[in-house]
Amino acid sequence: MIKNKQKGFALVLSLILLLAMSLMGGALIVIASSDHQGNNSSDEYQQTFYVAETALMEAEKSLVNKMIGPINNASGIRDLSGRFIPRNQELTDPAPNQTPCYKSFRNLSRDADFRVVEQLENQSFFSLIEPIFDDTSFALVPTIDTTDAIDDEKEKLGKFRYEFFSINSGTSSYKAAGISLKKTSGASQRLGTAYRIYGCGMMGDVENPEILIPLETIIVLSH
Repeated sequence: MIKNKQKGFALVLSLILLLAMSLMGGALIVIASSDHQGNNSSDEYQQTFYVAETALMEAEKSLVNKMIGPINNASGIRDLSGRFIPRNQELTDPAPNQTPCYKSFRNLSRDADFRVVEQLENQSFFSLIEPIFDDTSFALVPTIDTTDAIDDEKEKLGKFRYEFFSINSGTSSYKAAGISLKKTSGASQRLGTAYRIYGCGMMGDVENPEILIPLETIIVLSH
């Protein structure tokens, strides 16, 4: 009788251990899946932040080209005849306050006649870096077929868009320093034009992005 009871207890104990191990295995799978999703989400936020920084740089480059003249791609020389001081203007398209990017900046006016120097919407981030993928030296390990990996990266980067708009904030003073042949000049106050730049990086649908990161900066361009 005692042996039969021991056999029954061993069966129950085995079932309990099996259930406990199953639960632990399931928990480990859930934790690993959550970590993987968390890492992917973190990477997407980081990439969107880089795209937002790109928006600011593209806006700044556009302002500089207007102020001191665009660069001729063939000669590499700036066309000084086409330079002018960028000023706020009325847009022919709907005001930028209709876009999710604009709405993300709480400090901006909601007036319909809101004016900006320039506005660029729904720009492809991938189009800026596409020449990198066309470079034959992009494959770091030529002996391994990286076609699938590159295609996956292209598809991933194709989800990112950016937008920027800039505002002429008026005349502003700034400190400048330099060295001439005759004497050393110290820091002095000079006048320039201040521009406030707003840029956004977005992932997904531009009308309703999954991730949107807004950034802003101020630059002063000398006359």
